[in-house]
Amino acid sequence: QVQLVESGGGLVQAGGSLRLSCAASARTFSTYNVAWFRQVPGKEREFVAATYRNGISTFYADFAKGRFTISRDNAKGTVNLQMNSLTPEDTAVYYCARGRTGVGYDVWGQGTQVTVSS
Repeated sequence: QVQLVESGGGLVQAGGSLRLSCAASARTFSTYNVAWFRQVPGKEREFVAATYRNGISTFYADFAKGRFTISRDNAKGTVNLQMNSLTPEDTAVYYCARGRTGVGYDVWGQGTQVTVSS
């Protein structure tokens, strides 16, 4: 069974940085788009960033542009999310997910907590 495992979450002060990682078998990632989402209790899960399987195309939510960078290494089976200039509004559980264009995301990780203190 395919599994995605997130890591790198934690507690950071406002203005700080964190690097999240999503790991899976290389075969899992190489032909799929991979995205990061986040969710705050009581709110809808929201899109953060995505990297397409071609390894070139990336997309970001407006709040992530200029602060977050998504990258992938298909050979290693990892997708990273570098988050800079964090604010308390970025506090959430962050999930990575695998999917295909037109189909959606069908495999999700368990999530990693990011907490930004003011």
